[in-house]
Amino acid sequence: MRDAACRAWVALAQRAPFVFLTGDLGFRALEPLRDALGERFVNAGVAEQNMVSVAAGLASQGLPAWVYSIAPFCYARPYEQIRNDVCLHGFPVKLVGNGGGYGYGAMGATHHALEDYGVLLALPAMEAWIPAFDADVAPAIEALARSDRPGYLRLGRCEAPRGAAVPPLAPLRRLVDGECGVVVCAGPLAGGVWAAIAERDASARPALWVVSRLPLPDADALPDALVRDVEHKGGLLVAEEHVASGGLGEALARRLLERGARVPRFAHACARGYPSGRYGSQQWHRRECGLDAETLVARAEEMAAR
Repeated sequence: MRDAACRAWVALAQRAPFVFLTGDLGFRALEPLRDALGERFVNAGVAEQNMVSVAAGLASQGLPAWVYSIAPFCYARPYEQIRNDVCLHGFPVKLVGNGGGYGYGAMGATHHALEDYGVLLALPAMEAWIPAFDADVAPAIEALARSDRPGYLRLGRCEAPRGAAVPPLAPLRRLVDGECGVVVCAGPLAGGVWAAIAERDASARPALWVVSRLPLPDADALPDALVRDVEHKGGLLVAEEHVASGGLGEALARRLLERGARVPRFAHACARGYPSGRYGSQQWHRRECGLDAETLVARAEEMAAR
């Protein structure tokens, strides 16, 4: 998704100049943006705390600022500065974390972001966008650029089925209708599930929804179609490449409870760290945590069949 993001930022820079700060990352990807922004493109070096504080200072003077790094370096290293310098003042600094979840695979835990949007959404006024597909990236960046609040963009890898017609970006979208349970995914996980069930008849697959923005809408603003699916299709499975605490599973369960929805069965598939104590590719970690598409589809079908 990084290339799609670069194209979107270049387009944005033509009409709404901003300052872009990178923590010495983005080589062989962000050069077109560097050329478009000139001196407004700043390599802050491996100094994430300073980078966030500088971005807060720029935003305080009316200069829109974007901060880029790989996901764990974007939020974990400078968390105090995000809290104190950005969020407590409500400055519209936009944080961009590349490779959310297990995205950096065998590089290990120091390079994984398993609690990123959970800890960030605990801060005042923060919003998080989690694009599921390449086509989501530009509208997510546009939405963040229009917002006057702090924001976080979690970039991953598009896994949509080849030739799929991706519906326009929305906080919650139904990608596929189905009758065997309901799967709600955060961001890119939805693409793998979609590919696994795309050729099935609706009577033999779960309904698939994707969440691309947090916090979720208020309970009364949840899509009626989602509530109907959850109540009438046998069970709800929420899946996210994020730990359980502070994640989509907790948030959606709360909203459905506030709505008064009758959920016959509920399950949550999430990142569970490193059960074997070993590292591997992103797909390997997903399989170890039960987040691979085949496991998710089978689990949803099993719930619906009870």
